[in-house]
Amino acid sequence: MLETSPPGESGSATGTRGQREPKYWALKQHLLDLLDALPAGSSIPTERALAGEFGVSRTTVRQALADLTVEGRLHRVQGKGTFAAEPKFAQRLQLSSYTEDMRASGREPSSKLLEIDELPAEGELAKLLGIRAGAKVLRMRRLRLADAEPMALETTHLPLGRFRGLRKHVTAGGSLYAVLREQFGVEMERAEETIETALAGPQEAELLGADVGMPMLLLSRHSFAADGKPVEFVRSIYRGDRYKFVTTLNRP
Repeated sequence: MLETSPPGESGSATGTRGQREPKYWALKQHLLDLLDALPAGSSIPTERALAGEFGVSRTTVRQALADLTVEGRLHRVQGKGTFAAEPKFAQRLQLSSYTEDMRASGREPSSKLLEIDELPAEGELAKLLGIRAGAKVLRMRRLRLADAEPMALETTHLPLGRFRGLRKHVTAGGSLYAVLREQFGVEMERAEETIETALAGPQEAELLGADVGMPMLLLSRHSFAADGKPVEFVRSIYRGDRYKFVTTLNRP
Protein backbone atom coordinates (compact mmCIF):
# COMPACT_ATOMS: atom_id res chain seq x y z
CA MET A 1 0.00 0.00 0.00
CA LEU A 2 1.23 3.50 -0.78
CA GLU A 3 2.02 5.62 2.26
CA THR A 4 2.67 9.29 2.72
CA SER A 5 5.81 10.50 4.43
CA PRO A 6 5.63 10.68 8.24
CA PRO A 7 4.74 14.08 9.68
CA GLY A 8 7.78 16.33 9.86
CA GLU A 9 9.58 14.63 6.98
CA SER A 10 9.91 16.00 3.50
CA GLY A 11 8.15 14.19 0.67
CA SER A 12 11.05 14.84 -1.71
CA ALA A 13 14.79 15.47 -1.72
CA THR A 14 14.20 19.17 -2.36
CA GLY A 15 11.41 19.61 0.18
CA THR A 16 12.05 22.23 2.83
CA ARG A 17 8.72 22.62 4.57
CA GLY A 18 8.01 19.11 5.85
CA GLN A 19 5.18 18.51 3.42
CA ARG A 20 3.61 15.06 3.17
CA GLU A 21 4.17 13.29 -0.12
CA PRO A 22 0.89 13.21 -2.05
CA LYS A 23 -0.43 9.71 -2.65
CA TYR A 24 -0.76 10.29 -6.39
CA TRP A 25 2.91 11.29 -6.53
CA ALA A 26 4.04 8.05 -4.89
CA LEU A 27 1.85 6.05 -7.28
CA LYS A 28 3.29 7.99 -10.22
CA GLN A 29 6.84 7.07 -9.19
CA HIS A 30 5.84 3.41 -8.97
CA LEU A 31 4.33 3.56 -12.45
CA LEU A 32 7.49 5.19 -13.82
CA ASP A 33 9.52 2.25 -12.47
CA LEU A 34 7.03 -0.11 -14.09
CA LEU A 35 7.21 1.71 -17.44
CA ASP A 36 11.00 1.53 -17.45
CA ALA A 37 10.67 -2.26 -17.62
CA LEU A 38 7.85 -2.41 -20.18
CA PRO A 39 8.15 -2.29 -23.97
CA ALA A 40 6.11 0.33 -25.81
CA GLY A 41 2.54 -0.75 -26.40
CA SER A 42 2.30 -2.87 -23.25
CA SER A 43 -0.93 -2.43 -21.30
CA ILE A 44 -0.87 -1.36 -17.68
CA PRO A 45 -3.36 -2.39 -14.97
CA THR A 46 -6.80 -0.79 -14.91
CA GLU A 47 -7.70 2.11 -12.64
CA ARG A 48 -9.66 -0.26 -10.41
CA ALA A 49 -6.76 -2.71 -10.14
CA LEU A 50 -4.25 0.03 -9.32
CA ALA A 51 -6.59 1.55 -6.73
CA GLY A 52 -7.05 -1.84 -5.07
CA GLU A 53 -3.38 -2.80 -5.14
CA PHE A 54 -2.14 0.45 -3.61
CA GLY A 55 -5.06 1.29 -1.36
CA VAL A 56 -5.82 4.64 -2.98
CA SER A 57 -8.93 6.13 -4.55
CA ARG A 58 -9.59 5.98 -8.28
CA THR A 59 -9.36 9.78 -8.28
CA THR A 60 -5.76 9.45 -7.08
CA VAL A 61 -5.07 6.89 -9.78
CA ARG A 62 -6.56 9.13 -12.47
CA GLN A 63 -4.36 12.03 -11.39
CA ALA A 64 -1.20 9.92 -11.66
CA LEU A 65 -2.24 8.54 -15.05
CA ALA A 66 -3.12 12.02 -16.30
CA ASP A 67 0.34 13.33 -15.36
CA LEU A 68 2.07 10.47 -17.15
CA THR A 69 -0.13 10.89 -20.22
CA VAL A 70 0.68 14.60 -20.47
CA GLU A 71 4.37 13.79 -20.10
CA GLY A 72 4.16 11.32 -22.98
CA ARG A 73 4.88 8.18 -20.93
CA LEU A 74 1.38 6.71 -21.30
CA HIS A 75 -1.02 6.48 -24.21
CA ARG A 76 -4.71 6.17 -23.34
CA VAL A 77 -7.18 4.72 -25.83
CA GLN A 78 -10.85 5.24 -25.12
CA GLY A 79 -12.58 1.93 -24.48
CA LYS A 80 -9.37 -0.10 -24.75
CA GLY A 81 -7.15 0.89 -21.87
CA THR A 82 -3.85 2.55 -21.06
CA PHE A 83 -0.55 1.58 -22.66
CA ALA A 84 3.15 2.35 -22.41
CA ALA A 85 3.79 5.05 -24.99
CA GLU A 86 6.33 5.07 -27.78
CA PRO A 87 9.37 7.27 -27.05
CA LYS A 88 8.92 10.90 -28.02
CA PHE A 89 10.09 11.82 -31.48
CA ALA A 90 13.29 13.87 -31.14
CA GLN A 91 13.79 16.52 -33.81
CA ARG A 92 16.89 18.65 -34.16
CA LEU A 93 16.37 22.37 -34.39
CA GLN A 94 17.71 23.28 -37.82
CA LEU A 95 16.55 25.06 -40.96
CA SER A 96 15.01 22.10 -42.75
CA SER A 97 11.55 21.17 -43.92
CA TYR A 98 9.19 18.85 -42.09
CA THR A 99 9.51 16.39 -44.99
CA GLU A 100 13.31 16.39 -44.70
CA ASP A 101 13.19 15.96 -40.92
CA MET A 102 10.84 12.98 -41.06
CA ARG A 103 12.74 11.19 -43.79
CA ALA A 104 16.02 11.74 -41.98
CA SER A 105 14.50 10.00 -38.95
CA GLY A 106 13.32 7.03 -41.01
CA ARG A 107 9.64 7.95 -40.86
CA GLU A 108 7.29 8.51 -43.80
CA PRO A 109 6.01 12.11 -43.91
CA SER A 110 2.66 13.13 -45.32
CA SER A 111 0.42 16.18 -45.15
CA LYS A 112 -3.27 16.91 -45.34
CA LEU A 113 -4.10 20.33 -46.77
CA LEU A 114 -6.86 21.73 -44.58
CA GLU A 115 -7.13 25.25 -45.97
CA ILE A 116 -5.47 27.37 -48.64
CA ASP A 117 -6.50 30.92 -49.40
CA GLU A 118 -5.28 34.37 -50.39
CA LEU A 119 -5.80 37.28 -48.03
CA PRO A 120 -4.44 40.78 -47.46
CA ALA A 121 -1.55 41.09 -45.04
CA GLU A 122 -2.03 43.57 -42.24
CA GLY A 123 0.05 44.93 -39.41
CA GLU A 124 2.78 42.70 -38.07
CA LEU A 125 2.40 40.01 -40.75
CA ALA A 126 3.07 42.53 -43.53
CA LYS A 127 6.21 43.71 -41.72
CA LEU A 128 7.45 40.14 -41.19
CA LEU A 129 7.08 39.33 -44.90
CA GLY A 130 8.53 42.64 -46.08
CA ILE A 131 5.44 43.69 -48.05
CA ARG A 132 3.11 46.68 -47.94
CA ALA A 133 -0.02 46.51 -45.82
CA GLY A 134 -2.88 45.09 -47.86
CA ALA A 135 -0.67 43.09 -50.23
CA LYS A 136 -1.82 39.51 -50.75
CA VAL A 137 -0.33 36.54 -48.96
CA LEU A 138 -0.91 32.85 -49.53
CA ARG A 139 -1.98 31.12 -46.33
CA MET A 140 -1.82 27.34 -46.02
CA ARG A 141 -3.02 25.29 -43.10
CA ARG A 142 -1.74 21.72 -43.11
CA LEU A 143 -1.97 18.72 -40.82
CA ARG A 144 1.46 17.09 -40.66
CA LEU A 145 1.74 13.34 -40.17
CA ALA A 146 4.52 10.80 -39.67
CA ASP A 147 3.75 7.17 -40.55
CA ALA A 148 0.10 8.32 -40.72
CA GLU A 149 0.18 9.58 -37.09
CA PRO A 150 -0.84 13.26 -36.60
CA MET A 151 2.12 15.22 -35.29
CA ALA A 152 1.61 18.92 -35.97
CA LEU A 153 -0.79 21.55 -37.20
CA GLU A 154 1.01 24.11 -39.36
CA THR A 155 -0.10 27.50 -40.72
CA THR A 156 2.21 29.07 -43.32
CA HIS A 157 2.12 32.59 -44.80
CA LEU A 158 4.07 33.52 -47.95
CA PRO A 159 4.11 36.78 -50.00
CA LEU A 160 2.02 36.05 -53.08
CA GLY A 161 3.60 38.75 -55.22
CA ARG A 162 6.96 36.99 -54.99
CA PHE A 163 5.63 33.51 -55.65
CA ARG A 164 3.09 33.77 -58.45
CA GLY A 165 1.59 30.37 -59.27
CA LEU A 166 2.75 28.82 -56.00
CA ARG A 167 -0.75 27.68 -55.13
CA LYS A 168 -0.96 25.11 -57.93
CA HIS A 169 2.34 23.56 -56.86
CA VAL A 170 1.62 23.23 -53.15
CA THR A 171 -1.84 21.74 -53.58
CA ALA A 172 -0.13 18.70 -55.14
CA GLY A 173 1.56 17.98 -51.80
CA GLY A 174 5.24 17.37 -51.14
CA SER A 175 7.83 19.64 -49.56
CA LEU A 176 7.21 23.40 -49.71
CA TYR A 177 10.96 24.05 -49.49
CA ALA A 178 11.52 21.77 -52.50
CA VAL A 179 8.87 23.68 -54.48
CA LEU A 180 10.45 27.03 -53.59
CA ARG A 181 13.87 25.77 -54.63
CA GLU A 182 12.85 24.00 -57.85
CA GLN A 183 10.13 26.36 -59.12
CA PHE A 184 11.33 29.75 -57.83
CA GLY A 185 15.07 29.31 -57.29
CA VAL A 186 14.77 30.19 -53.60
CA GLU A 187 17.27 28.70 -51.17
CA MET A 188 16.63 29.15 -47.47
CA GLU A 189 19.57 30.60 -45.57
CA ARG A 190 18.46 31.41 -42.03
CA ALA A 191 15.44 31.58 -39.76
CA GLU A 192 14.45 32.95 -36.38
CA GLU A 193 12.44 30.45 -34.38
CA THR A 194 10.58 30.84 -31.11
CA ILE A 195 9.27 27.94 -29.02
CA GLU A 196 6.50 28.44 -26.47
CA THR A 197 3.91 26.29 -24.74
CA ALA A 198 0.17 26.33 -25.34
CA LEU A 199 -2.85 24.23 -24.46
CA ALA A 200 -4.82 22.36 -27.12
CA GLY A 201 -8.20 23.84 -27.91
CA PRO A 202 -11.10 21.69 -29.19
CA GLN A 203 -10.12 22.00 -32.86
CA GLU A 204 -6.41 21.31 -32.33
CA ALA A 205 -7.23 18.38 -30.06
CA GLU A 206 -9.55 16.81 -32.63
CA LEU A 207 -7.08 17.17 -35.52
CA LEU A 208 -4.08 15.95 -33.54
CA GLY A 209 -5.85 13.14 -31.70
CA ALA A 210 -5.15 14.69 -28.31
CA ASP A 211 -7.23 15.75 -25.32
CA VAL A 212 -8.50 19.29 -24.91
CA GLY A 213 -6.07 21.09 -22.61
CA MET A 214 -3.14 18.84 -23.55
CA PRO A 215 0.17 20.79 -23.43
CA MET A 216 1.43 21.63 -26.90
CA LEU A 217 4.65 23.07 -28.30
CA LEU A 218 4.01 26.26 -30.28
CA LEU A 219 6.72 27.14 -32.81
CA SER A 220 6.94 30.40 -34.75
CA ARG A 221 9.44 30.47 -37.63
CA HIS A 222 10.44 33.54 -39.67
CA SER A 223 12.56 32.36 -42.61
CA PHE A 224 14.83 34.26 -44.99
CA ALA A 225 16.34 33.38 -48.38
CA ALA A 226 19.98 33.70 -49.43
CA ASP A 227 19.22 37.18 -50.84
CA GLY A 228 18.18 38.34 -47.36
CA LYS A 229 14.48 38.70 -48.21
CA PRO A 230 11.84 37.14 -45.93
CA VAL A 231 10.18 34.05 -47.41
CA GLU A 232 7.66 32.77 -44.88
CA PHE A 233 6.14 33.13 -41.46
CA VAL A 234 4.97 29.83 -39.97
CA ARG A 235 3.18 28.93 -36.75
CA SER A 236 3.17 25.24 -35.89
CA ILE A 237 1.51 23.40 -33.02
CA TYR A 238 3.17 20.09 -32.07
CA ARG A 239 1.89 17.47 -29.66
CA GLY A 240 3.83 17.96 -26.45
CA ASP A 241 3.38 14.30 -25.50
CA ARG A 242 4.90 13.02 -28.77
CA TYR A 243 7.56 15.58 -29.62
CA LYS A 244 10.75 17.04 -28.22
CA PHE A 245 13.35 19.28 -29.80
CA VAL A 246 17.11 18.83 -29.60
CA THR A 247 19.88 21.30 -30.36
CA THR A 248 23.63 21.63 -29.87
CA LEU A 249 24.84 24.59 -27.84
CA ASN A 250 28.26 26.18 -28.33
CA ARG A 251 29.81 28.81 -26.12
CA PRO A 252 29.94 32.22 -27.83
